[in-house]
Amino acid sequence: MVRADKTAPGFRRRSRSRSRLGSAGRLLAAAVCLPPAATAADQTPAPPPEQAAHYRAEAPKTILELQQFRRSQTIAAAAGGGRVGRATLIELNPQINAWFLLTLDWGDPGGRTSYHLQNPAPDTQSVSLNDAEFGGLAISDDSETITCDLWSGEPSPLERGSASSLPYAPLCDGRLYLRNPVAGHRTDLERVAEFLRDHVWGGEEIVGFVREGLFRDAYLEQGRLGATGEPAPELPGAPEPATVSSAYADRSVVPEQLGIDLVSDQLVLGRWYAASALAGVYVSVIQPQAISPAILESHPGTANRLDAVEASALTYLVAFDLTQFDLGFALGAEHPRVAWSPRPPEAARIPGLPGPDGIDTVAPLVTLGMVSPALVGDTAATFTGGFKREHGAFKYGDFAGRNGGSHYGFIEEGVVFSKLQPGLATLYVLDDGSVHMTTWSEADYRLLARIRYARQNGVPLVEPDVATGAPAPGALVTKWGPGNWSGSAAGELRALRAGACVQETANERFLIYGWFSTATPSAMARVFQAYGCRYAMLLDMNALEHTYLALYAREGDEIVVQHLIRGMEEVDKSTNGQMIPRFVGFPDNRDFFYLVRRKDRP
Repeated sequence: MVRADKTAPGFRRRSRSRSRLGSAGRLLAAAVCLPPAATAADQTPAPPPEQAAHYRAEAPKTILELQQFRRSQTIAAAAGGGRVGRATLIELNPQINAWFLLTLDWGDPGGRTSYHLQNPAPDTQSVSLNDAEFGGLAISDDSETITCDLWSGEPSPLERGSASSLPYAPLCDGRLYLRNPVAGHRTDLERVAEFLRDHVWGGEEIVGFVREGLFRDAYLEQGRLGATGEPAPELPGAPEPATVSSAYADRSVVPEQLGIDLVSDQLVLGRWYAASALAGVYVSVIQPQAISPAILESHPGTANRLDAVEASALTYLVAFDLTQFDLGFALGAEHPRVAWSPRPPEAARIPGLPGPDGIDTVAPLVTLGMVSPALVGDTAATFTGGFKREHGAFKYGDFAGRNGGSHYGFIEEGVVFSKLQPGLATLYVLDDGSVHMTTWSEADYRLLARIRYARQNGVPLVEPDVATGAPAPGALVTKWGPGNWSGSAAGELRALRAGACVQETANERFLIYGWFSTATPSAMARVFQAYGCRYAMLLDMNALEHTYLALYAREGDEIVVQHLIRGMEEVDKSTNGQMIPRFVGFPDNRDFFYLVRRKDRP
């Protein structure tokens, strides 16, 4: 049994048998959940004026000064050896109630130390300083309040936790975690690329040359189409299927690289099939050429015509029922960074700033690239997030000259690491657990105190048509430079890409992850249109580690890991013959999303 207090539980990999061929498909209509209208829940307390000014100021600052909603408390503290000082606890975002910074100051040189604490139960547990003389922390839930003394003793619980080398060191009988800095795992490919970028003049150009020369269509899978068969039975509770052309209706395909076990052994283009061991998870495959001509020819000029290669390239999609799962997001142990990207022109940079938001480090906060141990037992899936900071800003077009180059923003547990920029595609989660996708606007800043997680990654692939509200390719889908889509200088490169959208039906909402074996943004837009997504965005690209998705299915006392694509298992670790997946079993250097089974669902 996986226990919540273990950071490296046991896992095993499921080998999947080949699926047989099958049949059927039908039309769909769906809509994405757009930003919520203002409600009473949005009326969170305004930040103190001084803190709001620090947040807005175009000046060097600390990561703490980016947290305009923070709240602090200070008391006297006593420790071993007769030391007397002060303890300060900062709630980084009281509305979210997840992360705290505890600072102990003993008044002597080198006697000031900060600790990043995590509340694993933010919905039910509060944390504050104990007002009693020389007290510790007061931790309260609905049934009791306990006092936890963290700085007495030699060594103190905080010192023991810091020396443990655990990414999450349990404190106060597991009621809190101390987040310790660790080195995130990276593959050989990432290690070499980062060395070139960081230490070799012209390294980015070298990496780009290798990518264009060696990785073009490196992961292309076209699948093997089968004959037309009987229509597949309806699957209650599944997402709406893709809208396909009559020429491909009921055509089946063999997805040879699929690593997820399905309830059905018949795969028809555009249909959804239930994951065999995970309720609320569905898989679909499609070739863009199978999409209805009414979609492929819609909104002429906003998407390029698809060439023969990408038109026949297989796309894998995984859908998660958002009534059964909560979505989370975590920064990697190293990426995305917060300093300047080299992409924006020098004229766009604000002189004297170490980064676009006034910081170039997140210290004393700690990012880990790993799911909290309190959530491991309920985590159903993880997938890689968006671009690194190096590529997460604009070199060309209007966005390159705005807001310091419009660096992509990101928020974890209500803590702003990089400000959300207007005009960029944004996937975010509010404090009530609702999931939203939108092009960020000035009006959306009213939600900032309530945002628990957010990740921006470029501009939209799909957005609502202004006149009809129907899914339409984003305005910059065909603009390689202004859209910052990455690729060759000529804008001709197809590549392995991943993206996400939200599909909303009359009764259900689904987060859909798409893995495109080779595609341009135009092909991605057409696929998400076909599945009824009124909004979609790019995630990452070019390699399996950058487009990784894994499911964690329970079989008795074991967790069985199923990768979307078979080769993704090479990114995981193996110890004594036992596989340990990234993001769940060990810290990773990259940011990622994760889905957790809701407690009120089986």
